[in-house]
Amino acid sequence: MRFRHPDGSTVHLAYCTNVHPAETLEGVRAQLRDHCEPVRRRLGRDRLGIGLWLARDAARVLINDPAALRALRGELDHRGLEVVTLNGFPYEGFGAQEVKYRVYTPDWTDPERLAHTTDLARLLAALLPDDVPDGTISTLPIAWRTPYDTDPTAAVTAQKALRTLAQRLDALAELTGKSIRIGLEPEPGCTVETTADAIGPLTEVGHDRIGICVDTCHLATSFEDPDTALDALRAAGVTVAKAQLSAALHAEHPHLPEVRAALGAFAEPRFLHQTRTLTAVGLRGTDDLDEAVSGGALPDSTPWRSHFHVPLHAPPAPPLTSTLPVLQSVLARLVGGPVPLTRHLEVETYTWQALPAALRPRTRTQLADGIAAELTLARDLLADLGLKELP
Repeated sequence: MRFRHPDGSTVHLAYCTNVHPAETLEGVRAQLRDHCEPVRRRLGRDRLGIGLWLARDAARVLINDPAALRALRGELDHRGLEVVTLNGFPYEGFGAQEVKYRVYTPDWTDPERLAHTTDLARLLAALLPDDVPDGTISTLPIAWRTPYDTDPTAAVTAQKALRTLAQRLDALAELTGKSIRIGLEPEPGCTVETTADAIGPLTEVGHDRIGICVDTCHLATSFEDPDTALDALRAAGVTVAKAQLSAALHAEHPHLPEVRAALGAFAEPRFLHQTRTLTAVGLRGTDDLDEAVSGGALPDSTPWRSHFHVPLHAPPAPPLTSTLPVLQSVLARLVGGPVPLTRHLEVETYTWQALPAALRPRTRTQLADGIAAELTLARDLLADLGLKELP
């Protein structure tokens, strides 16, 4: 969906298709038919933005087959869908029964990450609507912290790869007239865990096509203050390429047995749910939710937050809640001011099928209803900030 900001610029809102497992081009096209178009129809819109996830195999087919790429662009148009942003974080296997640490490979020390991201940039330039001059891609925040943090050559290798990518994006813009920007997406447990961690590496790269993707679930999980985080980014000259609108799981009183039991229902085997608490001596955490609830790995005298993307419109029942207020604060800063700090917003709840059994959608219809409800909430938040939805 498109919105007119009070300054006259266009802000795009999409939902990310990594919620629909698909590794092949055929699977991607099935997503458009079975999920994306039905969501658009529920919203009563002629046009819906999607944040497309193209796994390695699908991307390679499209890169090597111009006819297939033209056909995909045509199908998007036919179904009333448009793409201005890609999710380039997962490489492959995101729909597997167990993803966990696999999602962080290949990282930015591996040439394959550079090659794949270059492919995605070329594809996005071809998929952008004719009247949209710029696109964005979110990507891995360099690497998972191990073994990266103990490898003396890792940082140099990653920086070189990102500089090479920036040069390729410059060349792509000159060739196509389309400007593609990349956003490192800070995530708990990674070498770039917070927005503050991103400033050093991005300053070293020193190119405005390489910026940050602010994921509001990740920011909340790390207990970052939105104003402090965004002020620091702006002071450092780091651009916010895109923002992912998401909410984390919040437990105010984790010492209570009933709260532990409620949290335990969200511990599941597919995705990693890094869990954090902010204590008087700083941030403490575990790599997964089950480690936190099963013993004494975390202090429990302060609130816990877990990296579990909770549906925006449906916070968990008490005694748990979500960090939707953090999302609202970030959104107000990003697009509620006189000039938008980013123009690409993406709802990214990929954990629908990882929810406790009683909360999971059981049919395509229920999933489409849920995604449409999330987008409706996001649309209403934008309207409250003075943005006007465009036809």
